Amino acid sequence: MSPSLSDTTLTAPRYDIYAGIHKALRSMMNDTLFSVGRVDTNDANDMHETCERVLELTEILTRHLKHENEFIHPAMEQGHLGSSLRIAEEHVQHQTAISGLREAVSRLATADSALAKRRAAHALYHDLSLFVAENFDHMHEEEAKHNAALWASYSDAELMAMEGKIVASIPLAVNLTIMRWMIPALSPGERADLLTGMRASAPAPAFAAVLDAVRPHLSALDWSKLMLALEPERMAA
Repeated sequence: MSPSLSDTTLTAPRYDIYAGIHKALRSMMNDTLFSVGRVDTNDANDMHETCERVLELTEILTRHLKHENEFIHPAMEQGHLGSSLRIAEEHVQHQTAISGLREAVSRLATADSALAKRRAAHALYHDLSLFVAENFDHMHEEEAKHNAALWASYSDAELMAMEGKIVASIPLAVNLTIMRWMIPALSPGERADLLTGMRASAPAPAFAAVLDAVRPHLSALDWSKLMLALEPERMAA
């Protein structure tokens, strides 16, 4: 059983390197799972779009595993030998499961009868359901145990620098996909903080591209709150 988040973990004024990306992944996994569950196997366009969504999710998750393996786990091991080993083993299992999801997508995409399509969609839905459930538990443990290990060894500035290296390694198109899921999943305050920092450090065209990517996925009220946080003078005029 995964550990419970202690009151200290919940209230500690420390930088949480997992918070934003895990909210993005939870949102993306949930939405993709819902799409597979309601796919119309008699509609070729819906079938294609659903298959592409699952493949996009597997790509984002594969990159996320790689980032944690290459950036976060070595830092944890340097601070406390053995602190990342159990989750690292789960990453290997997740990569195998991701390969299985891609195979399930291929079976759905190539099914040649109405019955075969329904069966393949049903199988993909159940495989993805189990994968999502296991990942939710996995992310919870990272947020509880890995944060504790990181906080014990690194300052907030060092954790932010580590995250900056991860973000710098992500291609722009992939980062836009991540932002599309992350920013709507954040609270208004988190959203404003993230985008205020991004505006200060990113080129103006890149920042504008992020806003364009997320605006369709924010309610009118959430967009208004964001604009008020980013441009209070203009919104008050």
